[in-house]
Amino acid sequence: MSDLKRFLLRRALTFIPTVIGVTFLVFFIAAVLPADPAKLWAGGEKANPQVVENIKREYRLDRPIWEQYFFFLKNVVTNEMVSPVSHNKVWEDLGRRLPVTIQLTLLSFTFIVSIGIPLGILSALKRDSVIDMLVRILALLGVSTPVFWLAYLLIFIFFTRLGWITLAGTPVPPYSITGIPLIDSIIKLDFHTFKQVIERYWLPSLVLAYANIGVIARLVRNSFLDALSSDFVEFIDARGLSSRRKYVHVLKNAMVPVITVLGLTFGGLLAGAPITETVFGLPGVGRYLIDAIRFYDYLTLMGGVLLIALIYVTVNLLVDISYAIIDPRVRY
Repeated sequence: MSDLKRFLLRRALTFIPTVIGVTFLVFFIAAVLPADPAKLWAGGEKANPQVVENIKREYRLDRPIWEQYFFFLKNVVTNEMVSPVSHNKVWEDLGRRLPVTIQLTLLSFTFIVSIGIPLGILSALKRDSVIDMLVRILALLGVSTPVFWLAYLLIFIFFTRLGWITLAGTPVPPYSITGIPLIDSIIKLDFHTFKQVIERYWLPSLVLAYANIGVIARLVRNSFLDALSSDFVEFIDARGLSSRRKYVHVLKNAMVPVITVLGLTFGGLLAGAPITETVFGLPGVGRYLIDAIRFYDYLTLMGGVLLIALIYVTVNLLVDISYAIIDPRVRY
């Protein structure tokens, strides 16, 4: 336990510098671009010069770049940063859009785990069979298919032709517990709202998950086969344990590297949401950041990247902690 505490302390010490480093990179890239953000925010080429100067003073754009960065970072962290485009506080806008992205990410992650892991196990048990070959083809297609092309293709099939989905609105229940309708409807056993959320989100979630399903399946397959060839499997066979118990032990050992990739995948789903949210018209964080890039609103972009970085680093920390639970041999 003391080793785990020391590990958590080390990770906590690197947590904040990592997040700050991410925000600095985003700010620096935006700041060095050959454009005048104050003029763009004031209306472009026809902007009033006095308005441009006022914006520069308000957002410290007339100061050195390091002073601009600390001004932006301080205001973003304290929720004092107001977007020059929407004139709303950045964190309030992100808070309104975060439940949409979380729902999309959770459902996508559910698809990845519930489809990718069983496919990987089945592929390992049916090694070099037709099923194994199909799983390999699925993995190749997943990483090769553009997300936007797949999204429009499935929209044409399920919306235009079959009419099985809706592309308008986002279901919001009359109550709020966590602020995330999908989770709130489960807590309240509100199956009507739950059904509405699933009907709206299942297709974009599947599109977002598609590229990772085959990757996870291949990883589980290879890890399962490696564990199946380990020495402890011979000991299990020698003791005469059932195949079911043997495969449970094999799966526990095989899941250690898979958990790592699943944690990174969860963060990747957050980063990959902008394209999916834009195509399906979901007002989430990803689409919000796309709009921020379009209007050169890098203040909002910094807030969004900071939020995603916090979630990403936290998930990775939870993944590292889970190692000690899944595999007792892991010591920090």
